[in-house]
Amino acid sequence: MAKYCELCGRGPQFGHRISHAHNVSNRRWNLNLQHVRAIVNGSHKRIKVCTSCIKNGKVQKVA
Repeated sequence: MAKYCELCGRGPQFGHRISHAHNVSNRRWNLNLQHVRAIVNGSHKRIKVCTSCIKNGKVQKVA
């Protein structure tokens, strides 16, 4: 199950966790994904969408 938005294609971003002693370990920032029933190509479909797409109105939800 991939963690990416099915509308905009955004995925997790990677970086480093740096402690006060400057120990460096890997970390990742995941998206806030939500399962949404949306209208896709005229039919109802359940898709994973990031909250920024929901806020911007890119998703047409099922009534």
